[in-house]
Amino acid sequence: MTIKEYIKTRKQEIKNEVSKLEKKPFLVVIQVNEDAGSNAYVKGKLKDCDELGIKAELIKLPIDTSEENLLKIIENCNKNPEITGFIVQMPLPKHINEETIKLAISPEKDVDGFHPLSKLNPCTPQGIIDYLKSEGTNFVGKNALVIGRSNIVGKPMAKLLLAEHCNVTVTHSRTKFEDMNWFINHADIIVIAIGRQHYLDNKYNYKPDSIVVDVGISRDENGLHGDALPGLPVKLQTPVPGGVGLLTRLSLIENLLKIYKGL
Repeated sequence: MTIKEYIKTRKQEIKNEVSKLEKKPFLVVIQVNEDAGSNAYVKGKLKDCDELGIKAELIKLPIDTSEENLLKIIENCNKNPEITGFIVQMPLPKHINEETIKLAISPEKDVDGFHPLSKLNPCTPQGIIDYLKSEGTNFVGKNALVIGRSNIVGKPMAKLLLAEHCNVTVTHSRTKFEDMNWFINHADIIVIAIGRQHYLDNKYNYKPDSIVVDVGISRDENGLHGDALPGLPVKLQTPVPGGVGLLTRLSLIENLLKIYKGL
């Protein structure tokens, strides 16, 4: 099943579930940037909510909003019993500390799953795991390679793969080519999230039955590109665009419903 087919099926299930709820879940998105990627992502989130019968609101703030004012808005969202969960869209302006903001969001309303006390997992890694499970992927004892060590994707992805009983290796921009080639050659599952166009290409050797999950995205005059060259000689490769971004949006809705149910 392609990612788009999987998303369509799961959305219909969620729509049916939400339609039976007396009180609809309520998502708030706080945005303090004019980043093109963020604008598109936020638009997609709001569209998903509208499609699924979920109440949603965007609080769009000026770029020069102070950290103090943003913290006040976050506190109001924390205290508002009508709001099921909320997110602060990243990136933030340089004068606002991202870690301070992440910690200010109540773990009980942290739909992104970034707070260290949150019971939820970050959306991108969780969305990837859910999709691979729907494809019947066997994780136990498999060699998983995570290329990238960010706090949003790389590190939590490695943690979730470990929880699925994979043997996990994390590499990054400082990894030597010969080592990277060895790890790729032995990997059953590769998740790449470094934002370098077509970093994974035919210079590496892949297992024919391996899986490549392409999280990275970059833009040039020819459009959007992933971290992996399309058409690698592997069993499954997620596309860019139309791949992990959709899984992330779906996982956000899944997290919202978990908060709504008190999970």
